Amino acid sequence: MKQRLITSAILILLTIAGLVFQPLFAVLVNVIIALGLLEFFNMVEKKGVKLFKYFGLAIGLFIGITVYFRFPIKEGWQFLFIIWGLFSLFLLELTKKDQYQPILSLSATTFGIIYIAWCFSFLLRIRQLQDGLLLCIFLITVTKASDIGAYFIGKRFGRTSLIKRVSPQKSLEGALGGFLISLAVGVVFSFFLQELMFFWEKVFMSAILAIISQLGDLFESLIKRDCNTKDSGAIFPGMGGILDVIDSLIFTAPTFYLYVTMVR
Repeated sequence: MKQRLITSAILILLTIAGLVFQPLFAVLVNVIIALGLLEFFNMVEKKGVKLFKYFGLAIGLFIGITVYFRFPIKEGWQFLFIIWGLFSLFLLELTKKDQYQPILSLSATTFGIIYIAWCFSFLLRIRQLQDGLLLCIFLITVTKASDIGAYFIGKRFGRTSLIKRVSPQKSLEGALGGFLISLAVGVVFSFFLQELMFFWEKVFMSAILAIISQLGDLFESLIKRDCNTKDSGAIFPGMGGILDVIDSLIFTAPTFYLYVTMVR
């Protein structure tokens, strides 16, 4: 617990600094994307699947960099880029000496790019919006409140397994506690975001983010379970790897961005 608290304090300070200084935020997000991709590729390779992890890493960083610099990639260019990426992966597959699980190799590499790089890069998009600083603070705080609430309440009151085959340690009581704490944090934030959202919107989005954050956590647990891995990495003492920290944000970031830009 001591290691977890120290690591959390350092991460909070880095996050605050990054949110205030936007170039630093872009660096942090891209570093997280790179390390998260490497963690994911390394986990999958433990299953004996040969991936194109350096190609995937390059594409993942390309996504993060183009988002930060707001490159005007129109629909036609996006289509061309997707075709080029898939064609490049196919050519790389042909360079292998042995035909070894090509479908799994191509699929897992593509999935890693979408799951980590594309989804997490939405944090950069949110930060670039008008009032992006407050929106990012709202998103990160409400999402992580769900994580923290689920952990502590589950540890103290957890009795009923949520989905035992995915994560035996996660409990229904912890999930409910995380949801309620996340909702409460969203209500508190309503006093600081009065000009950005209506009160009911903040309550609604807090509830949605609380649910999706826990689904993101469960999904990462499912991946680790399939790869027979307890933690995605060991970069953070007491907490595990990059993916263990950002798993909830991977799904809440694009959800929140799409709501703010398309639904409202």
